[in-house]
Amino acid sequence: MVERPGPILVVDDEDDIRNLLLLHLQREGYAAVAAANGIDALEMVQRLTPSLVILDLMLPGVTGTEVCRRLKADPNTREVPVIMLSARGEEIDRVVGFEVGADDYVTKPFSARELLLRVRAVLRRAPALDDAPDGIRTFTGPSAVLRIDEAGHHVYVRDEEVPLTATEFKLLITLASRADRVQTRGQLLEQVWGMPPDLNTRTVDTHMKRLREKLLDASAHIETVRGVGYRFRREPE
Repeated sequence: MVERPGPILVVDDEDDIRNLLLLHLQREGYAAVAAANGIDALEMVQRLTPSLVILDLMLPGVTGTEVCRRLKADPNTREVPVIMLSARGEEIDRVVGFEVGADDYVTKPFSARELLLRVRAVLRRAPALDDAPDGIRTFTGPSAVLRIDEAGHHVYVRDEEVPLTATEFKLLITLASRADRVQTRGQLLEQVWGMPPDLNTRTVDTHMKRLREKLLDASAHIETVRGVGYRFRREPE
């Protein structure tokens, strides 16, 4: 499990839900704090650097969607994972949540057990590539081993080097460094190409198709999330 120093921040304007979540988290041994609105949540994130934010979508004033968007737009907080809570479970609502950067989405009403499992899953996700001691990450899939040497700018599938363009390599690094987390097309446009995230273009999909073709069997690590974007799986099925 990846150790993170800060507490879990619970943001919900309903006292009962907020207190119940705090109780269950603390019983599981997590340090946990709470905020009842978006303004307080943003201030607490800057002050505490939480390990995770559990964020209600429907907040008074600054909505949960806007809170998440601001956190993911700030270089100091964009890596803080967010689990979004909402009473609205339609596909479009989940898509919007992922588009603004949520790492997971849980529909109300939910069981405490389910949420705690989601919390554990998010907290154990892989650290960034440059946290590897030798700068090399190895991912084992069902048919091939993928090795990424970030410092040397090399990618290997089954010990054979795969020639990637600079953009393809940056795209792969961006996905793999956020393993198991959905990256929207807008986020990838911004992080890889430096383009506005709302630009209507097929750039991401075109490059992703070429990258998958070059990775051969190791392309199983890259999953399409319909209507949202892409996710790099550390352990694809």
